[in-house]
Parts: sequence; C-alpha cells; structure tokens
Amino acid sequence: MMRELGTKFELVCDIIDRYDRKPYNLVAILQEVQEAYSYLPEDIMAYIATALGIPPGAVFGVATFYSHFTLEPKGKYLIKVCDGTACHVKKSTDIIKTIQQELGLNESKKTSDDLLFTLETVACLGACGLAPVIVINDEVHGSMNPEKAKELLNKIKEEESKNA
Repeated sequence: MMRELGTKFELVCDIIDRYDRKPYNLVAILQEVQEAYSYLPEDIMAYIATALGIPPGAVFGVATFYSHFTLEPKGKYLIKVCDGTACHVKKSTDIIKTIQQELGLNESKKTSDDLLFTLETVACLGACGLAPVIVINDEVHGSMNPEKAKELLNKIKEEESKNA
C-alpha cells in the first residue's frame, strides 16, 4: 500500500480509505482534503490520483472546474469584501485598498505571508442594506469604512498574538 510515504500523506490515506478508494468519490475526497489543508496542494492531488488509479489531470481538472476548490493556501481568516453596486457606491474599494495595505497584499497576492489572512473581493454578499460589508469567517460586519476595517484586523492580530 501507499502508507510508507510518511505522515504527510497519512491523513490523505485515511480520507481516501473512508471513501473506499473509489474514483467516483473524488469530489468528496477533495472536499475533505481541502478542509484539512485549507487548499489542495499539488503533490497531494498527484498522490490522490495514484491512490485512486486515475490520471493526475483528471484530479486537477475537477479541482479547477469547481469554484469552491482552491489550489493556493488560504489564511485562517477569510475576509470577503463586497464590491457589488451598493457597496461599491459607498467606497468599498477604499476598504479593499486599506486591507491590502495593512496585510501586504495586492491583486495577485491574496494571502498574507503568515497565512493568517486571505482577502477576496466578491460581487455581492446579499447585505446591501448594511453596505459596505465585510465578512470575516462567516461573521458579517456592516457599515464599514477603512478605519473600522483596520480596527477589525488589529483586534484579530491581538487575539492571535495572545493565543500564540
């Protein structure tokens, strides 16, 4: 069996075994692996392909087809900033720029070096009455502005440093 590859793959082996090593369970396997790693590492996807006896391209194809899969590490705190019409009119772009500046991010770099934060811009969060809106790990923060965004980030950073 493939267990001799070491501890990095033990969790993946357990997940694959729970799904009886059946290729038709690929989506469920990838979902669990992503939950464990917060993304789908390339070497893990290649390992899954080998373990299921399918081409690596098939695994990669599924991982890139579905938008809920990510091939890049995400931070512990996922920040979604709405840039839909209501939020955009109320200057959500200023909030995005502030968060990028505070975390050392840009359009191509979405996750902080310490893997604490990932910033995503979304088209609509469905909370237009609270515009502009930020969601951090499913917690909604309405009527935001750049200063409030900085305060939220600083509060999280303080909590994290206390727990470190």
